[in-house]
Amino acid sequence: MTLWRIRATVDDRPGYLSVLTASLALRGVNILTVQVHTTEHGAVDDFLVDAPDTLDEADLVAAVERGRGRDCWVARSEARGLVDQPTRVLALATRLVRDPDATGEVLRALLGADEVTWRPASEAARCGIDGLTMLLADPNGGAYHLRRAAPSFTPAEYARAQALLELGATAAGRGADQITVVLPDGAELTVRPAVAEDLTAVVELHEACSARTRQRRYLGGAASPTPARLRRLLEPTRGLTLVAVTNDADPSTETVVAMANLLAEGDEAELALLVRDDWQRRGLGSMLLRRLVRQAESSGYAATVLHTQADNTPMLRTLRRLHRPTTIEQDGGLLTVTVPLVAEVPAESAG
Repeated sequence: MTLWRIRATVDDRPGYLSVLTASLALRGVNILTVQVHTTEHGAVDDFLVDAPDTLDEADLVAAVERGRGRDCWVARSEARGLVDQPTRVLALATRLVRDPDATGEVLRALLGADEVTWRPASEAARCGIDGLTMLLADPNGGAYHLRRAAPSFTPAEYARAQALLELGATAAGRGADQITVVLPDGAELTVRPAVAEDLTAVVELHEACSARTRQRRYLGGAASPTPARLRRLLEPTRGLTLVAVTNDADPSTETVVAMANLLAEGDEAELALLVRDDWQRRGLGSMLLRRLVRQAESSGYAATVLHTQADNTPMLRTLRRLHRPTTIEQDGGLLTVTVPLVAEVPAESAG
């Protein structure tokens, strides 16, 4: 037996669904789950079925058409398709609440989208579905544009995705000051705004970093900044500093393993990042930069700017993972990378 997903439209009239299911049953097809999406063109029935190995896609389409179904779409499924749909949606909602930066991946998983792109606020007025495309209002501003090859989106899917975005935005708003993030390797960290009391821990962070890591962060000597300078970085006059701390059982022993700065001047904000050596190449830097860019965006800055050495390949790779348009200017061995905050950008997850 083989698992298949079948989606077809039938007239929304008594008995029509039973005709379709009977046509499938005559061919030995076992219906495991069914969802009904009401539309203005009829009832769109979404089945997960177990069919005999002798049946192929064409046989299933023919069975649906004999059962008065139309606009049929058939595709192979996997065992994970057996997960109860409400359970699956709740799991995705839990992931979104824990990691708001995973919005793109959550929408992709929820709807089987091939492409998820964030667009500026001007696009939000056209939210809705149009065949194979969907535009969802981002409660934080802008809109998410989704596209898939097949089947067409339904109003029920649109409502489900929009509700998930609203839930994520509400949770993010309540926990904006502090969130728990899960890195791709399963490590959990708390990310929160820095405070003056973090000075000792941040000094220890700098001492734990290699000379090369400190030199790449401050573009000068490898010595740690003075406590006075670190204190100014922790609480900038304009902007925001985030720290990532380990989730120790005893909060008094938490360790700062990364610091990310958003330092504003005029209509631009400068980005800077320091990640302890043993926490590099684990997705932490990408996550912190994404959060700062989103903060700069919501604060109305026109662009973010980051200065780095031309040979700082890890930082350049991290910037590429932002999946945002950039311009790069080089002055000797120093690169100035500018990220405009008005262009269309893909919505990706932390990592």
